[in-house]
Formats: sequence, structure tokens, C-alpha cells
Amino acid sequence: MLLSSSSSSTVPLIVSLFITILWSTEALVKLPENESVPALIVFGDSIVDPGNNNNLITVAKSNYPPYGRDFTGGIPTGRFSNGKIPSDFIAEELGIKNLMPAYLDPNLQLTDLLTGVSFASGASGYDPLTPKSASAFSQRDQLEMFKDYIEKLKGLVGEERTSTIISKSIIFVVQGSNDITNTYYVLREGQNHDFASYADFLVTSASSFLKELYGLGVRRVAVVSVPPLGCLPSQRSLAGGVQRECVDRYNEAAELFNAKLSSGLNSLNTNFPLARFVYVDIYNPLLDIIQNPQKSGFEVVNKGCCGTGLIEVSVLCNRYTPCTCDDAKKYVFWDSFHPTERAYKIIIHEILLRYVDGFF
Repeated sequence: MLLSSSSSSTVPLIVSLFITILWSTEALVKLPENESVPALIVFGDSIVDPGNNNNLITVAKSNYPPYGRDFTGGIPTGRFSNGKIPSDFIAEELGIKNLMPAYLDPNLQLTDLLTGVSFASGASGYDPLTPKSASAFSQRDQLEMFKDYIEKLKGLVGEERTSTIISKSIIFVVQGSNDITNTYYVLREGQNHDFASYADFLVTSASSFLKELYGLGVRRVAVVSVPPLGCLPSQRSLAGGVQRECVDRYNEAAELFNAKLSSGLNSLNTNFPLARFVYVDIYNPLLDIIQNPQKSGFEVVNKGCCGTGLIEVSVLCNRYTPCTCDDAKKYVFWDSFHPTERAYKIIIHEILLRYVDGFF
């Protein structure tokens, strides 16, 4: 892994040349005039984890077939999908690079540090109990990785250039789903925790995390909502009745959390006027695809491609799982929790067109 800084005085100059080239890359979405995004930095859960969990002892990993079936070379990299995931498409649309690497990837290269990495860990969340119960990297763990990343950048390009990269980069934070589906409804609901109070707890945790990022020099942050959790295939199977309908109370919980999260970000924007904390709605774009699949050419919305599509996810979706579909492009979901590459691509393009101006 190319992460140690060089003692050679020529390295910062060479790296600066790399940055000049990388910053001139044309974005696929239109950025404001004279603006650029040098790097994408990602925190979160399995939606944006490109393989940080690969060497953990955890069930929350996907570095084995059929995951990655439609990825370049058919390689299972640890991405929880059949191909690319949102962080890949975001980096591509912003003109940064085609694939978003995991910070813990042993093959990480010098240029990857300059243009950003993902610290995300499958099964993580805002609630410390969420990653603990799955042996994943917590929000605190990811923050410590980010601090380490900053120090390595300083060794490569110096403190001033590092500060510029961090402040002009766009940071994506994508988590909350595991907190609600796994931690609240499985572990906390029976402990007399009403969901509104739990949602407040999650937003407080998120706000504290964002304040720490601000203290480290971050100024452009996208905080992604949770999706319509009641319409995930796994939740339909577990609580959707015989007909496996979308679970209304799970969707209502997601909407309540999202409203509180949006309000919390508004408060941060008021208190930190030099920053841009942008609430990104993923709930409605995904729900629209689920309710109107024909508009995007999808055929199957209530089950995943892997296996029966009813409950298979992570270790239950493996090379020995029978009945995996032949054409994932027809499916909104790859497994019972994660969308397909095609669904991700459609959604990411839509949200970037809608929100990109908010970072500047």
C-alpha cells in the first residue's frame, strides 16, 4: 500500500503536477464556472463501502461471487452490488476518477490519495451499537482513518495544499439505514425506546460527527437520507405480510428520521456559515423507481437478483446460492438490501444534477 510519505524534496513538486492534471479533468455534471472538486471523500456503510471490510472478521462483507459479477473483469472487490456502487458513480460524474477505492485497499496508489478514498464500512451507522454488533468500522474508526489520511496528504503535498484539497473536496456521508432496520427494530425497540427519540439520538450523533469534520477543515458535505426502508426486499419479507408489501411503519420511520436530519443540517448551516452541509434526498428517487419501474425499464422491484431475492444478503448471497437471475439490469435490487449497479447509476445522476450547485 503506497501510504507512507517520501523524504525526497522532489515528491511534493511531482505530486503538485499530478494535482494540476487531475483538477483539470472535465466533470460530467456541470459545475459552476471556475469551480473544481479535487477529491471525493466518503464515509458510511455498505452502500458506499468498496472493500474496507474485506479483511475484517465479520459477516458484513462481499468480496466473493456473485458480488461483482458485472464489475470490470467480474471481480468481487467487496462492493455490495453486482458492479459499481454510488461512490464510483459520484466520482465519475464529478470528473474525478472512474472508481472510488477503499482506504484500506492494499493496492492503494499515490494518485488515489490525491483524489480521495472511501472510509465506509458495511454494517456501520450513526449509533455506536450498530457497527459493534456487526464487527464493522464505527463512525469513530472512520474519523480516525480520515485523520491518518490527512497526515499522509501533508507528507505528500505539504500542509497548505492539503488544506486546499480538504476544503474544496466534496464529502459524502451515507448511513442510517442499518441503525433503523438492524439496531432499532431488532435490538432497541423492545427497550422502551420510541422511534422519535431514537431518531433524535441518531441526528445528534450525525451532527457531532459533522462538526468534527468541520474542525478538520472540511467545508463541502453531502449527507444522504435513508431510503424507503420498508420497500427493501428483506424488509418486505420480514414484515410485509404474505403479499410482501412495503412496510408502512418502516417507511414512516425513515421519513421521520430524514425530516429530523434535514432540520439538523439546516442548524449546522446556520452555525457554520463557511460550510455547506447539503441534505441529499435518496428516499423519493428510489421510491419513484420502485413505484414506477417502467419509466426506467426495470421489471422486478420487490426482490433482489441474488438467489430467491427475498432474504439473501452478504454471506447468504454467495457462489452456492441457487436461482440467481441472469440479467441484473431488469432488477432494482441486487440482493435483498442493496440496489443494482444500474439503479445506482440512474439515481446518482439524478441527485447530482439536483444538488451539485449547493456545494458552491
